[in-house]
Order: sequence, then structure tokens, then C-alpha cells
Amino acid sequence: MSPGAIALHGGGEFLPGDEAFLRACLEAARPAAAARAAAGAPAWAAGGGPAWADGLTGADPAALRIAIVPAAAAGQRPDLAAGHGVAAFARVAAEAGIPARPEAVLVVDAASAASGTLAGVLAGADLIHLPGGDPGRLLAILDSSAAWRAILAAVARGAVLAGASAGAMVLAAWTWTPGGWRQGLGLVPGVVVVPHAERVARTGWAGTFGGRVPAAAEPIGRLGLDERTGVLSEVGADGRRRWRVEGMGLAHWSPDAQVPPVHASAGDLLPLPA
Repeated sequence: MSPGAIALHGGGEFLPGDEAFLRACLEAARPAAAARAAAGAPAWAAGGGPAWADGLTGADPAALRIAIVPAAAAGQRPDLAAGHGVAAFARVAAEAGIPARPEAVLVVDAASAASGTLAGVLAGADLIHLPGGDPGRLLAILDSSAAWRAILAAVARGAVLAGASAGAMVLAAWTWTPGGWRQGLGLVPGVVVVPHAERVARTGWAGTFGGRVPAAAEPIGRLGLDERTGVLSEVGADGRRRWRVEGMGLAHWSPDAQVPPVHASAGDLLPLPA
């Protein structure tokens, strides 16, 4: 199976109005769930979440396994952030008639990021969502961890990986953090993600998206995403990855700080370098 989709979101995740983006993520994850069920994937013998144990009476093996990983909110209320995600995905999946089993996977520090039990859960998920918070904290927790390796393994077998706000920022080549600019996890190369972009537009695109990017990062494109709006990667018939806008707002793409951005809305495709 080909690698799964990557979804980048501008923030305001799980709030009313975000249903279109969440449903797009669910639909994109269905092939991974179907392939897993068809292959007769074993229950979580390595210690997966109890609600996902396929041996439970009445459990649907084809139901989407959704992991909400609130690492970026670890300094606040990660349980609350994950709970919002579980409730939102459950609601949208039910409305769409998509069997789904969302769970909180509390990777919130170095110990939990190294946990073989939690890594096993992540490796077997069909959709993994990284909500917003502190990008620096998220990067410090995930980078080079067992949890991140498990996420990459899940994506390699077709799972969808979605990041909102800080979660989207760290998936890119470079990310801003409260401690300054740092190299991100690099899953989406050639891009800096700027969430909450409708707020940025009020202060001027060139200043925010131009001078604040470190010289070491150049040349690099700027992807601005409004709240409750994101882009979802898809592979075309020619084998190239494209990015489709989903949600109620706009996506803004500039391949260079000196180039005025293209503004795209739901259904439009953006030619990001990844």
C-alpha cells in the first residue's frame, strides 16, 4: 500500500465549522483501515488501547483506529485537548456513517514518547492527529522518539497523519518555537507552515512571512492556513503528490518571500514542493 496522506491544519481544530476537514481526514484513512482489516491484523498484542482490542465482543475490525496525540498541549491540559479531538471525530464519523474508534494516546513527555506500549498503538492506527499547543514542546517530545518512529511506520503503511497549528508547524522543514526557529520533523520539506493565517493577513503578509524566516532556511515556501482550514495531500495518476484545500477558510501559498501568495479555497489544489 502507498504511504498515507499528510494533513496540515491552521488551528481552531475540533471547533464547530471544522467538520469538513475532519471528514476529509476520515475519508482519506478508510483505505488503510480496510487493508488492515483484510489482512487480519492481530489485536494489540503489544499492549494497545483497550477500546481497540479486536477481541472485544462486537468490535468492528474495519472501524477506523484514530489516535489523538496531545503532546503540544503537555504543559497545559493534554487530556482535555485529546478529549475534544475524540469527541469531534466520534461525532463527525457518526454523522458520515463511518465506523470509527477515536482514542487519546497520551504521549506527553520523554517517558511516554519512549513507551513501547504507546508506540504499538500508534503503529497500528489508521489516522493520527497532533492537536495544537506549543510547537517547541511537541518537537522536543517527538523528535527521534519511539512514538515518532511508530507514527512514521503507520504513515508508511497508509495511515493519515494530521497536524493542527503547532502539530502542522513541526511536520514542516522549519518551525518557529518560543525558543526561536528550529528545524522541524521534515515530513513536508521545503515549507514553513504559518497557522491562524487570517490574523497574519491583518499585519501584512510580507513582513510576517518574509523577514521572520531564518536565512538558514532559505529558499523555502510559506504556507499560511486559516483556522478550521487545511490542506490534505493526495497522489495523482502521475504519481506526484498534490495538496487539496479542505475547510471553511483559505490557504495561502507563496514559494518565496518576495512572491505574492496564491489564495486557495476548498477543493483547490496547491503545488507545494512536497
